[in-house]
Amino acid sequence: MKDVKDRAAEAKQASLELANVTEEVRNEALEEAAAAIEENRPRILEANEEDVTEANKLLERGEYSQALVDRLKLSEEKIDSISRMIRSVSERDDPLNKTISARKLDEDLKLYKVSVPIGVVGSIFESRPDVLPQISSLCLKSGNAVILKGGSEAEKSNRVLYQIFKEATEGVGIPEEWIQLIEARREVRELLELHEKVDLLVPRGSKSFIKYIQDNSRIPVLGHAEGLCHTYVDKEADLEKALKISYDGKVQYPAVCNATET
Repeated sequence: MKDVKDRAAEAKQASLELANVTEEVRNEALEEAAAAIEENRPRILEANEEDVTEANKLLERGEYSQALVDRLKLSEEKIDSISRMIRSVSERDDPLNKTISARKLDEDLKLYKVSVPIGVVGSIFESRPDVLPQISSLCLKSGNAVILKGGSEAEKSNRVLYQIFKEATEGVGIPEEWIQLIEARREVRELLELHEKVDLLVPRGSKSFIKYIQDNSRIPVLGHAEGLCHTYVDKEADLEKALKISYDGKVQYPAVCNATET
């Protein structure tokens, strides 16, 4: 079995190839992934049910919270939402090869800032299995390889979603090793040390979890705060629109960290 260092090396090589893949091919791969998610709905739900069953046992013993179990659950509606999300990513403008700025340095000498892939993104996340297709889609659209580490409570769900994504994108010209999955907790520490192979870490989880990642790696970290999301309604605002936004921000998915508090 390959260790984390070997898989990171494979992802690094794949990232060099993926950087040259056309927008058309990347979008085709995303469409294949969206279709595969829909086609494998029973397989996804079966794996998720096993994860939820185990999580409920730990909930009864007081080891898991109800919010964690809620975040873990997938449904027909969430699978529909995942496939829609993947397609919405494919429909966005290509983020690559865009001239961000340009300036003349000297006669016949111009400096351009152009958008290019980051390289290899390491994503470490907790209980939500729908994070895996979110991160994978965004990385593929932007020409980046990705190494994924989900929470152990969603192990079976994550494994199936990873396999579906990998299988769906292999046949359309995407480098085979562009997406990698690690599962053991000890492998996280190894991943944090691979600053020569991994270009960016994107952790998703609690404040203490984010701080642990930041404190234990030389790799740049794109972290986030605790949530603390508020909706402010100005006196000039469209109140009907504000009501819809406030309702959606709180009710659509209350268990996630970016749900509205007030």
